[in-house]
Amino acid sequence: MTLDPILHSSLLIQIHTLAACLAFVLGPFVILRRRRDRTHRALGYAWVSAMAVTALTALGIFELRLIGPFSPIHGLSVFVAVMLWRAIRAIRSGKVVDHGRIMVQIYIGSMGIAGLFTLLPGRRMHAVLLDGYGWPGFWVAAGVFAFGAIYLWSAQPRSDPREAAHFPLFKPRSNR
Repeated sequence: MTLDPILHSSLLIQIHTLAACLAFVLGPFVILRRRRDRTHRALGYAWVSAMAVTALTALGIFELRLIGPFSPIHGLSVFVAVMLWRAIRAIRSGKVVDHGRIMVQIYIGSMGIAGLFTLLPGRRMHAVLLDGYGWPGFWVAAGVFAFGAIYLWSAQPRSDPREAAHFPLFKPRSNR
């Protein structure tokens, strides 16, 4: 592992990478936290801030030019910003289940799927994390992502407790 590909990049890419890594690490702590208390709220604010910085800085990165100067990551950045706003609106209006579902979708979609694309051989993050492992390293990372995504998806709150029976990793909260 070497940080040289990041350290020799523009400041915008360095900020983007730092924010994305922070969001990647904080996400599971916020999502899997059982009690929705002050710690959850503080970590949630930090996670939303990191995601917002990641999305905003991605709008200024034009290395993959698939549609004029733009790439699908620019569309994902706008989508993430809209979904963050929807998740915040949901929790402020008391829709806890909707809030949780949106946040898990944002995490899996942006940190997982988009993050996997950064690990493809030839990309900067592949050189940072998987240099020397090539395609086998990518496929191992994809498998770890798939397991993590299934676990996080199964751990999200559901509006109907009977729905949780289909997800053995999910343990419904007691109403007592």
